[in-house]
Amino acid sequence: MQDEQMFDAVGPERVVEVYHPKLGMRGVLVVDNTALGPGKGGIRFTPTVSKEEVFRLARTMTWKNAMAGLPFGGAKAGIIGDPRKLTKEQKEEWVAAFSRLLKGVCPEYYCAGPDISMAERDMEVFANANGDKKACTGKPKSMGGLPHELGSTGFGVFHAALVALEHLKLDVRNVTFAVEGFGNVGEFVCKFMTEAGARLVAVSDSKGACVLESGLEYDALMDVKKGKGTVTAYPGCTVRPAYELIYQDVDVLFTAAIPDVVKKEDVPKIKARLIVEGSNIPMSVECEEELHKRGVLVVPDFVANAGGVISSYVEYIGGTEEQMFRTVEEKIVKNTRVVLDHAKEEGVIPRKAALAIARKRVLEKCVSCRQEKS
Repeated sequence: MQDEQMFDAVGPERVVEVYHPKLGMRGVLVVDNTALGPGKGGIRFTPTVSKEEVFRLARTMTWKNAMAGLPFGGAKAGIIGDPRKLTKEQKEEWVAAFSRLLKGVCPEYYCAGPDISMAERDMEVFANANGDKKACTGKPKSMGGLPHELGSTGFGVFHAALVALEHLKLDVRNVTFAVEGFGNVGEFVCKFMTEAGARLVAVSDSKGACVLESGLEYDALMDVKKGKGTVTAYPGCTVRPAYELIYQDVDVLFTAAIPDVVKKEDVPKIKARLIVEGSNIPMSVECEEELHKRGVLVVPDFVANAGGVISSYVEYIGGTEEQMFRTVEEKIVKNTRVVLDHAKEEGVIPRKAALAIARKRVLEKCVSCRQEKS
């Protein structure tokens, strides 16, 4: 993507690239749009994160926050490096340096949060280095935080799936499902879906995919992951390459890890009737269109996985855990129903229906802001 292709009527408003010569730390922040409030979006810490990826994620956050009805704009940040090659102290130095280099932008225009390889301790470091608790969410309880480790995103994805199953006239107690990625999102999807009576037949992590037609038990899966470091050590399961997870013969497929996991050549091999996007940008719009033609319902990322940012908002206003879970359920259920009903009425994929709603909210606010300033 050329730089000029990033810009349109929505944004981005700010693209900040930073470098710390002593540490060798490079990072990027994209504040896409602040019409509805300060840009909200997590920081991912990976060796491959790029300006283009951060921009795409920031734009997704613009739509996600607007669709969720939150007073936040869209933003995203990335620290370019491999945290596995850093000591705990070195990683904290990088996070602190990134925070200090963003002073003046954060927290007025950007409120950070955890993403890939970032957790509540990192948010504590980020907030302390910035000098303002409003600089980020996902902080420890001791700082008034509601950590993402509570499972807010997975909880929201679960409720989006319940609405979609109802839309398809399927009973959750009679469906099978697979989860791509057993991390902060995927593990909670597994937990809530199995508690609701669905049968988990496949799950993956970086080591591979674990498949067991008779069903995987959540508690046993957690024990195996903690004890062996991978879901592929689950007793009696068949181990497949991680990429084969999306091909499993299940009713529901949850994406919950890496971007662009479903590519155009994968579409004909997908057997699921419903895909719920727990991860951000797991496939292109073209893939969603092709799946739609095949009768596969896809609940888009910025509708399904908004639980994390809804939780962030509750933390931002000083709310409680109970208030957070209640707000996530209410907003996800309401928004998923609105989007699926609108998509059905218009005969379009859910993403287009959701985008139309979110885009209208953002652009109307952009116009009102310009009118107020003139």
